[in-house]
Amino acid sequence: MPVLTNPANPTNMKLPHHDIIVIGTSAGGMAVLCELMDQLPQDLPASIFIVQHLARNSNSNVLVERLNKTSKLICQVAAHEQTIENGNVYFVPQDHHLLLQKGRMLVTKGPRENLFRPAIDPLFRSAAAAYGPRVIGIVLTGMLQDGTVGMEMIKRSGGITIVQKPEEAEYPDMPLSVLNEIEVDYVVNVAEMGQLLEELVFVPSSPDAEAPEDIVYEANIAERLMLDSGEIENTELMGSRSHFSCPSCGGALWEVSKGNVTHYRCHVGHAFTPEAYLNANVESIEETLWIALRMLEERRTMLSAMADQDRRKGHNYWSEAQEERANELKQHISRIRHLLMTNANARHRHDGPDEKEVG
Repeated sequence: MPVLTNPANPTNMKLPHHDIIVIGTSAGGMAVLCELMDQLPQDLPASIFIVQHLARNSNSNVLVERLNKTSKLICQVAAHEQTIENGNVYFVPQDHHLLLQKGRMLVTKGPRENLFRPAIDPLFRSAAAAYGPRVIGIVLTGMLQDGTVGMEMIKRSGGITIVQKPEEAEYPDMPLSVLNEIEVDYVVNVAEMGQLLEELVFVPSSPDAEAPEDIVYEANIAERLMLDSGEIENTELMGSRSHFSCPSCGGALWEVSKGNVTHYRCHVGHAFTPEAYLNANVESIEETLWIALRMLEERRTMLSAMADQDRRKGHNYWSEAQEERANELKQHISRIRHLLMTNANARHRHDGPDEKEVG
């Protein structure tokens, strides 16, 4: 855990400090973000970058307006190739990823990661690669695991990691996922987070720490793919080829496991944690089952029609045979429909609310 120092000591400012704050949240996030922004002073010597899972038809400008009502900092929607300035809060646009380079941001419609766009991991990964030990990573309330891989990358690059206490989070999945995989520096209530950040931004970052080579490599290839600069070359440098195929494009998945948290990436840029892969796989299976259900329903209807025709012609033997086949299909249809409904109910409970305007 970083040792807090006296911010009034001028020698502290001779070293690079923690001036890059990246925040990831999902369901329940807007209310928490407003509470956190309200605590931060206008002269905070840092830049803040926020990714919240949003539906495609969301309006990031509306959410930023809500933040500006409570924040003393300048909150705005991030723009492509915009210069980074201290004292500003940059919010991801809907249906885009937000990446960091040294001194500027990239906003791009790249491949989805963990089934999301915007996703948290791309921001965290790019911040770790570009700014290493100067980064403070924060994960707040939200569903599923997005942000866990990125938080480990921040940790491995010498940055500071903070997680909202799961018992306080409206949706604790994301905080719990991080805590299950990473030795986090601080686990605090949101009410304590503002004061903590005010102190941490003045803590000098390690002059010797830097992002590991594998993190920089993955950040670079992800950036190239998101900017549509071609497919991944030298995929063997990224990890080992797995037995799995990408649920989004059907390509091979490479297993990336340099740290403690394993994730998978395909050659066009889709990325998944194991749980995100399973969720995507379920969607593919569900789509296949719906097609099978439709075809079985059509076959049963045709068999019933044939049975009626044979019955009217007095061909009772053939009529009974067709009716028996139709009844067998009815049982299969019932099982598939039950499976689909059970799966849909389970996903509805797990997915949480629509992220159109969370909070």
